Amino acid sequence: MGFEQSHAEFIEHHLGARTGERRGRLERGHSHGEKLFLENVWCPLYGNFDGLHPEFEIVDFRGKSYFADFMFRMGFLKFVIEIKGFNSHVKEMDRHKFCADANRELYMQGLGYRVLSVAYDSIANHPEQVVVLFRMILSQFQSTLASPDVRMGVFEKEIVRLALTLPRRIRPKDVESHFPANHRTAVAWLRAMVAKGWLSPVHAHPGSKVLEYELRQDRLSFF
Repeated sequence: MGFEQSHAEFIEHHLGARTGERRGRLERGHSHGEKLFLENVWCPLYGNFDGLHPEFEIVDFRGKSYFADFMFRMGFLKFVIEIKGFNSHVKEMDRHKFCADANRELYMQGLGYRVLSVAYDSIANHPEQVVVLFRMILSQFQSTLASPDVRMGVFEKEIVRLALTLPRRIRPKDVESHFPANHRTAVAWLRAMVAKGWLSPVHAHPGSKVLEYELRQDRLSFF
């Protein structure tokens, strides 16, 4: 089934389950940006719309209904996904709207929603980057978003995240202080990730001892 048909069935399903303003908001609010997010980011990431709710109603801290672009439910976890265009969320926003927007996000966090905001321009121009970033976030809460042959364990995922935060190549001492772990264990973890293709050993010169490991950028699409 192609994207257009899958998308049409997804929206029709939610329209059929709604009445009144909740239905009207879906008809009016689900537009080009939201559809492009589904096509360029969500489908490459998941391949289906299970657990995803468009134009999801949340009563905000003022007692007024607010409609998030999407709400994704993963077990007991709830994620709010917001597609932010430059004109509507930055260029045309005054101080009052900016404060209200920030307070709303804090309130949703307080209700237990994890808020994921993404720029429309990123979805349109660099969707592969958004896919990687969403996978990095969501993979923390489920066993894998990739195929079994590239499945990562908890420690491996955390080492990749650690490597991404460093301004240089990762070293055993970084792993030792992060977990914490002894030197032998840190080296064993890093070598195991080399064997699985996640890291590459770095030699100062041929035959020298490996002191650093480099993250393989071609593998990040599976993280």
